[in-house]
Amino acid sequence: MAMGLPRLVATAFTLALVSIFLPLPFSLAGEITSIESVPDLQRLMYVAVDGYPCVRLLNLSAEIGCSNPGLSKVVAPIIKLKDVKDLVQPHTVLVTPDEMEDFFTRHVPLVSNDLSFASKIGGVLIESGSSFQQKLKGLSPDNMFPQAEFSPYGNVEYKWNPTASSIMWKAYNFPVYLLSESGMSAVHEFLSKKERKHKTYTSYVAEFSMVMETTKAGTHNSEACLQEGTCLPLGGYSVWSSLPPINVSSSNNRKPIVLTVASMDSASFFRDKSFGADSPISGLVALLGAVDALSRVEGFSNLKKQLVFLVLTGETWGYLGSRRFLNELDLHSDAVAGLSDTLIETVLEIGSVGKGLSGGINTFFAHKTRVSSATNKTLDALKIAQDSFASKNIKILSADKTNPGIPPSSLMAFMKKNPQISAVVLEDFDTKFANKFYHSHLDDLSNVNSSSLVAAASVVARTLYILASDNKDTSSSALGSIHVNASFVEELLACLLSCEPGLSCNLVKDYISPTNTCPGNYAGVMSGEPSSNPYLGSVSDVSRFLWNFLAEKTSVQKGNTTSVCSKGSCSRTDQVCIKAESNKEGTCVVSTTRYVPAYSTRLKYADGAWTILPQNTSDSMGMVDPVWTESNWNTIGLQVYTVQHSAYDNAVLVAGITVTTLAYFGIMIAKSFITKALKQD
Repeated sequence: MAMGLPRLVATAFTLALVSIFLPLPFSLAGEITSIESVPDLQRLMYVAVDGYPCVRLLNLSAEIGCSNPGLSKVVAPIIKLKDVKDLVQPHTVLVTPDEMEDFFTRHVPLVSNDLSFASKIGGVLIESGSSFQQKLKGLSPDNMFPQAEFSPYGNVEYKWNPTASSIMWKAYNFPVYLLSESGMSAVHEFLSKKERKHKTYTSYVAEFSMVMETTKAGTHNSEACLQEGTCLPLGGYSVWSSLPPINVSSSNNRKPIVLTVASMDSASFFRDKSFGADSPISGLVALLGAVDALSRVEGFSNLKKQLVFLVLTGETWGYLGSRRFLNELDLHSDAVAGLSDTLIETVLEIGSVGKGLSGGINTFFAHKTRVSSATNKTLDALKIAQDSFASKNIKILSADKTNPGIPPSSLMAFMKKNPQISAVVLEDFDTKFANKFYHSHLDDLSNVNSSSLVAAASVVARTLYILASDNKDTSSSALGSIHVNASFVEELLACLLSCEPGLSCNLVKDYISPTNTCPGNYAGVMSGEPSSNPYLGSVSDVSRFLWNFLAEKTSVQKGNTTSVCSKGSCSRTDQVCIKAESNKEGTCVVSTTRYVPAYSTRLKYADGAWTILPQNTSDSMGMVDPVWTESNWNTIGLQVYTVQHSAYDNAVLVAGITVTTLAYFGIMIAKSFITKALKQD
């Protein structure tokens, strides 16, 4: 007992000294927090930040996009761009959308001599928010003439996209992350605590997990990474459907084809934030609105022309969808059974049509490939369709004759394949893009007008009926009965261009079981063997929705059939099984609707791997095909947390040594004092 008392006194004395030198533990909020488990501790220390990464893409000669520079995570203190002065170590720079273009064009090594600043970039966080869209004159990371190498005419210096900065086509050896609304709130709240505390012994850092497999393996072009298996080719599945269905088993009495084309994929600086509202999804929505309207018209089997609808993917990356579709036509493959390039009389492409409304009038411009009787018929049909509306709020104008040719569009692939093709692309601009956010993450739902889309869908639906029937009577009762459902167009916009409800909307869920809620509209990668009857797990949500939707709307039997398909197949060869994902039992309908693989014509899949084919001089587009691939990765993530400066760690060490020394002397003094006191007793 006598020996226990000195120890007790010494312990109390030591704790008193420790309490003087060391602060109590605190949370990010500055309050002592109850921790009951390791996950609680992790949540207290680390804040996961939601957003959209810029990833590494490769072609035959180079890389673009973003990646961690090494094989490990990047950890760097966060600083706002406006607060940047003289950095002594790499930092994570927080950039607003109105600073983004200037930042990447002035401060990165590939486009600037400001190497001292660029070397101090650990990572970049880009703020989001619709409030910036009204302030910006424009933000397009693409080129002035997108995909000029595929142009069928010589003037490739023409500036179709005057707000272009070309920053998406360069490589950045540091991670770049677009913050979501919640991610931006988390980062701002995190930084506000830093400003309130004013403590010099902690840093507020961002940790990026964005290590690309191509960086790890040192494979810096498509050929090398495909050989090593560190990347996959860009691509996906296009969809086509005919109205009415085509008798594939018979080649007799085939009708001339009126082919209507739209695209489903877009691009931006950030992989999964590529809504592409005006360019090109407005054209897709207009096409679907027109198909829906035409599906309620009877008697298509008696008309003179065959309508075929084609929705392409991969168009942003070298016109993968259109080039592969044309290649499949040459091969007479199963993917295009029932079609023939010799039967295509005219092509009508629906481009960007989301910004046509101005002064109460919806104005669209018809850009033609060449002067021909078939092209003139299409232009005449557009004018007749325009005049058939009593409201007179739709105007179709011919594009300026001084334009060098058609604007960047899928028709370029058709023209390169056949310069004599008769085609028209309908756009909401004349001499330059009306969309100032072309291929930007800001080209979202707020960048289009639903009235413009309804008008475009209406004029396209009636134009197609005029072309198919060859009836130019504007007073025709059949023509007057074709009306686009404006509510349906609004619903499509909410499904394809937002995350709420996004692909979880009732319209999409009626056809498929989506794997994602947010429709990124990025082309994606080809993860398996291409097929006209693909494994559906390799097909994107949007492609599967389009296939089911078009199959139903162009079918002979619509909803009133009792023929079911429990395993996704039907007994008759002219039938397809729709809605098998959303229901336990799908429905068999008579429809000619097919998937067409969309990937580079320079690629071949064999024995579970992709190889690059030699150049073919007869394929002019293949000769300039970049062959885009995307790097594989294990995880992509971003989190923020606080770390102590090394100076503070050293101070704690010194304090600890001091406390230990004082405690030792204190214990010895106390022990001597207590020993003397006990002896006196």
